[in-house]
Amino acid sequence: MFSRRLFLTSSAVAAVLALAPALAGDAPFNAAAFDEAQKAGKPILIEIHATWCPTCKAQAPILGKLFADPKFKDIVAFKVDFDSQKDLLRQFGARMQTTLIVFKGRDEVGRSVGDTNPDSIAALLAKAV
Repeated sequence: MFSRRLFLTSSAVAAVLALAPALAGDAPFNAAAFDEAQKAGKPILIEIHATWCPTCKAQAPILGKLFADPKFKDIVAFKVDFDSQKDLLRQFGARMQTTLIVFKGRDEVGRSVGDTNPDSIAALLAKAV
């Protein structure tokens, strides 16, 4: 039997899980949201990612752990698909997957390519906050 408590609990869990990708930095790139974050002067991460890329897979848990750190809680993160969003690759001047680009508002303040060192990725993110 489906009780009210079970329904409410299930609904709450579903809502949290629906937000989890965005909280973990897995939000797909959205031009309007990116523009709004830049106008607001927010720290922004652009992650150029490919599902087949082993380095991208290695970066994912590092970024997830860093986004859990209160120091980086305000970073707005967007994921750009390397294979299907070539126009965005040109816009951001990215030539490879595994590229991480950080902005402080409208200003690019750092980028890295192929980095899987948690300390240097944390240092990169710190440039934006």
